[in-house]
Amino acid sequence: MSTSIDSLIADDGVALAQAIRQQMISASAVVQSTLTRIQQYDSQLNCFTDVLGARAMATAHHIDRTLSQQGRLGALCGVPFGVKALFDIAGRVTLAGSIINRNHDPAETDATVIERLKQAGAVLVGPLNMDEYAYGFVTENAHYGSTHNPHAPDHIAGGSSGGSAAAVAAGLIAISLGTDTNGSVRIPAALCGIYGLKPTYGRLPRTGVTLLAHSLDHVGVLARSARDLATVFDFLQGSDHCDPVCSRHPPDPLQPQLGIGIQGLRFAIAGGYFREEAQAGVLSVVDELARVLGTNAQIILPQSERARAAAAVITAVEGAKQHWHDLQIRPQDFDPATRDRFLAGACVPTAWYLQAQQFRRWYRDRLRELWQHVDVLLAPTTPFPAPRLGQTTITVGGQEQVIRANLGRFTQPLSCVGLPVLSVPIQRPGQLPLGVQLIAAPYKESALLRVAAHLEAQGHIAAPIAKLEA
Repeated sequence: MSTSIDSLIADDGVALAQAIRQQMISASAVVQSTLTRIQQYDSQLNCFTDVLGARAMATAHHIDRTLSQQGRLGALCGVPFGVKALFDIAGRVTLAGSIINRNHDPAETDATVIERLKQAGAVLVGPLNMDEYAYGFVTENAHYGSTHNPHAPDHIAGGSSGGSAAAVAAGLIAISLGTDTNGSVRIPAALCGIYGLKPTYGRLPRTGVTLLAHSLDHVGVLARSARDLATVFDFLQGSDHCDPVCSRHPPDPLQPQLGIGIQGLRFAIAGGYFREEAQAGVLSVVDELARVLGTNAQIILPQSERARAAAAVITAVEGAKQHWHDLQIRPQDFDPATRDRFLAGACVPTAWYLQAQQFRRWYRDRLRELWQHVDVLLAPTTPFPAPRLGQTTITVGGQEQVIRANLGRFTQPLSCVGLPVLSVPIQRPGQLPLGVQLIAAPYKESALLRVAAHLEAQGHIAAPIAKLEA
């Protein structure tokens, strides 16, 4: 791979697409270099469950022919992307991190969001590793192996969109798609040192996506720049008649708003629950960004511990229902960690599930009042940086915590009510990456991207490609 290609791939996807459209470099060269980089490094990281090399090269050649004939292509022209292995890819079986799904027929069509990215000119490279059926925060998969953190390969990448985050952080691809039920985009984004956007619930279509919990699942975007997030979001948003929960809220183009700045936005730190049971370094990066944004005010989100519990109950019950047939006839074929949680969900009384949904509505109403006083809240993404692979517990504030159960401590309450949240990356020299959540009212993704673009331009946040050993 030449130096010029190296530098272009290290930049964000929008810049790479501009270079391809201007024919400074061919889409074929970019995709070939991407495939070479995957071949060179993915054996260390275990991000991809399949690489669609021939298909990606054919798409790249088509892009080059179109450009040579003065054809017009979208803002993501030639940009390589990947998707979590629960998105349908035409002609491929959607594994969703399982071996049970190997018996399914191949998908007949691409998931709606894949089709929309293709229409924007992006090139699909392949599906990415994940926790089985998206039920986990670590991407330590009993069937397909663990995904390694590019910044520290003996540490986890987070999950359940771990392959998606690690592939972007390692520069194997420019952008990726994941899903977020309780933090599955934001957690791996934070641990891998990149940006992870969970839009408002129902904002992006889920047609062609294997769901974990239908009332909580969001499609999300992972990238190395705010500009890439905004550009991808602009292509993905819009109603979908095949997805009954996909909002008919009018499209809200984000990319043009990145340069507006943060004037007029009101900021605060999420206090109380969101300041407890986290390592000191985690809270210090939140305070650091708050100072940059000119605030030290704290706002309490009421009953967040109960919101987390409600999200956990809803996830367990809806997930168990989704997989109940296979749990009865093929329990031995599940990842043991996933199976046991599904079985526990099957035992939850219906009254508990209904109570969790009722509390969820109450919590949403309380937070609606909060947005009268603040536009963007700041909170940690995770209580600690990436633990080591295989590690089961960690000490926080002198107390031992179970890692799998507590990685989602700060993400689950926000998923419960479907708020838009963006995890932005901070990495201090010699330390593992951390993430800070920017949280806004429903349909206010533009405020989050404005803040991220401002912080990025000022050098306070960044997502450089991880340095890998050949």
